[in-house]
Amino acid sequence: MSVGRLPAEADNRESKRARGMATPLIGFSDEDKLGTLQPHDDALVVTLRIGGYDVKRVLVNQGSAVEVMYPDLYKGLKQKPKDLMAYDSLLVSFEGKTATPKGMIRLPIQTDSDMVEVDFIVVDAYSPYTAIMARPWLHALGAVSSTLHQKVKYPSGGRMKEVIGNQAMARQCIVSAISRRPNSEPSTLAENGL
Repeated sequence: MSVGRLPAEADNRESKRARGMATPLIGFSDEDKLGTLQPHDDALVVTLRIGGYDVKRVLVNQGSAVEVMYPDLYKGLKQKPKDLMAYDSLLVSFEGKTATPKGMIRLPIQTDSDMVEVDFIVVDAYSPYTAIMARPWLHALGAVSSTLHQKVKYPSGGRMKEVIGNQAMARQCIVSAISRRPNSEPSTLAENGL
């Protein structure tokens, strides 16, 4: 077995990696639960800067494949129908109902000093949330979310940054969704004889 030096090109790559900032590992611990009401089963609802405005009641849903924007936010951001791009796929709501999108719009999302652009599907339907942030946003930011810890963590500039959830707002949203449900709809429990 012979031992030799790496070629100069490999040495340069290793040197650049050593000088560059290491990406911090993303993790959650019991310390991240401080300031949250435990135990809970609350959704992760945050405030984000979307299109230059601070937007409340934004649901972070890593189970969703697309970012969704509802009418109140679309109008509040002063967007016009001409700002929409065509989007012709149907979306399925939480209740299993299909919704025809009005179109798609690309907007910047700012978290602290970090900015990513996201394509929102604009849906004319009721929601207690103003928007839903999904995997494309999380992946573009390099983020990981935790409903248990009520946080989104992402690496930036060699350190870890956080977006903190608002449990009170999450609970208001669920109460709003439940109170809006028509009384004529049978509950799943009633349908199952429970």
